[in-house]
Amino acid sequence: MIIKQTVMNVSDNSGAKLVRCIGMGSRRKSGVGMIVKVSVIKAEPNGTVKKGDVYDAVIVTTKAKVNKSDGVLVSYSSNSVVLLNQKKESIGTRISGAVDRSCRVIDQNITSRAEEVH
Repeated sequence: MIIKQTVMNVSDNSGAKLVRCIGMGSRRKSGVGMIVKVSVIKAEPNGTVKKGDVYDAVIVTTKAKVNKSDGVLVSYSSNSVVLLNQKKESIGTRISGAVDRSCRVIDQNITSRAEEVH
């Protein structure tokens, strides 16, 4: 589960490396497949995003265990997100690492650009 002030990795090639969750609507906790508001903490110098920029992001993996519909518990090694633009489309063109299948609801391209889909 993700709460406010959680620091997460970025799984796409948008140029951001670390982001901090700054809002999630009226919810106190968010899980895989939900959209949150994030602020960029650390970014590459040549990237499309800059430090301090605020974006929407979809959570693709969490350290917390996630119950699947077939009864399997899945947990990942890190909390990670994919950054979204104003139209709710992913900013990066490539997504590294695993992505949960429930992210397909937000943007079909997230699961098609990922290396692994669980």
